[in-house]
Amino acid sequence: MSSNAINDIAPNYDARSIRLHWITAALVVALWCLGETVDWFPKGNIRIAARSLHILLGVALGSLLCVRLWWRLGADAIRLAPAGSAIVRALATLVHFALYALWLATAVLGLTNAWVRGDTLFNLITIPAFDPGNRALRGQVEDLHSLSANILIWFAGFHAAMGLAHHFVWKDGVLRRMLPARR
Repeated sequence: MSSNAINDIAPNYDARSIRLHWITAALVVALWCLGETVDWFPKGNIRIAARSLHILLGVALGSLLCVRLWWRLGADAIRLAPAGSAIVRALATLVHFALYALWLATAVLGLTNAWVRGDTLFNLITIPAFDPGNRALRGQVEDLHSLSANILIWFAGFHAAMGLAHHFVWKDGVLRRMLPARR
C-alpha cells in the first residue's frame, strides 16, 4: 500500500453506520454462542428461556438487516473511498455481499426453524408447529440453520481478521474508520 493510502481514506463512517455495524457484530456473536449452547441448559423453563432469547435476538438481528439495507441503500449513508488494490477491494466487496446473504439466509432459516419445530416464547406465546410429526423436516431445517450460522460466523471472523490485518499489518487506517469516535 502506498504511503499516501491513509490520506486517500476518509477518517470515519458516520455514527449511525458505526453503531449499526457493532450492534450487528455483537448480535451475531451472541446468537451463535447461544445457539451452540442452548441445549446445554436443563430441560424446562431455563431452556425455554434460553431458546426464547435466541429467537427474539434472531428477530432483532433480522430486523437490523432490514434497517442496515435501508440505510446502506439510502442517500444519507456515508460511502468512503475503498482501500487497497483492485483485488483487495473486489475480495472485500465479495465478503460483504456474502455476509449479507448469509445473514439473510440464517435469519430466514431461523424463523423457518421456529415455525417447523413449533416453539414457545417464554411460555407466553406459542408458535404452532408447521408439521408436528415430521421429524425429518425438523432435522433438515435445524441443520441448515446451524450450517448457515456456522458459515456466517466464519465469514464474520474472516472479516474481523482482515480488519485487524488492515490495522496491525498494513497500517492503512481502514479499521479506524469503523471505530467509534473518541471524545
